[in-house]
Amino acid sequence: MKKREKSAAAAYHISSKLRCPLCHESVEVIELKSIVCINNHTFDFAKQGYVNLLQKPVNTQYDDALFEARQKIICDAELYGPIHQKIAALINNELTKDALLFDAGSGEGSHLEKILDEVNDKKLTGIGLDISKEGVMMAAKNYETPIWVVGDLANPPLADESCQFILNFLSPANYSEFKRILTEDGIIIKVIPGSGYLKELRNELFSNTDESEYENNDTLELMKRNVNVVSEERITYTKNLDGQSLKHLISMTPLGWHADTEQFEAFTNAEDKEITIDMHIVIAHAE
Repeated sequence: MKKREKSAAAAYHISSKLRCPLCHESVEVIELKSIVCINNHTFDFAKQGYVNLLQKPVNTQYDDALFEARQKIICDAELYGPIHQKIAALINNELTKDALLFDAGSGEGSHLEKILDEVNDKKLTGIGLDISKEGVMMAAKNYETPIWVVGDLANPPLADESCQFILNFLSPANYSEFKRILTEDGIIIKVIPGSGYLKELRNELFSNTDESEYENNDTLELMKRNVNVVSEERITYTKNLDGQSLKHLISMTPLGWHADTEQFEAFTNAEDKEITIDMHIVIAHAE
């Protein structure tokens, strides 16, 4: 089976949980090739194994180099390993029947893939959506199991009450849509940075500026105004990164985008460096 056929087959099995992004009607997967709605809106699977549901291309500031750096940091350096393990444990605790895990803002797909590997349960199907075609194409190239979609968080191609789990990992949220697609017993898992997240990078690149400090109060307050937050856990640890991994780190994060060559080299020339990961895993219900 070719990649596009494998992806179409996976979408076929969850087609009742999908909807057309144009007319919001039900869809079918036809001939392991296309998603087609009852009004004949048609979206073909690409040969790489993803489906593009956007009506027109969207330019983002994310490029292949950024996504490649992110993939290496997540998978090779395993910078977020304890976070993935914690999220997988939360899902395993709730997973009792066939369910969807929707990664809202999946980028190049490594967070979703790592969590699915940790859960390791065929009852769980992953679907990753991102507005960046470059990111989704890379996800489809590297990871076959999840369903990969180029789409808009303001209009996800998911039916009402279709997802038991929504993952929102260091990405913007759309709470009105999250509440629409979440099952009655479903949970939103939002990962947001704590004040110590990548503090070494902040201190070296943005000392004596507002960027040297980070607080998540606004993000948490927005979440609490829109959904029912039921728990919050803070996970903090350090990870030793070698020089090559430090280059990937500074390339993948917005903190490094405005660094000049001298700052970049000063930060990455170290043989290795302890980097702080400080995350809040916030769990919420729709109501």
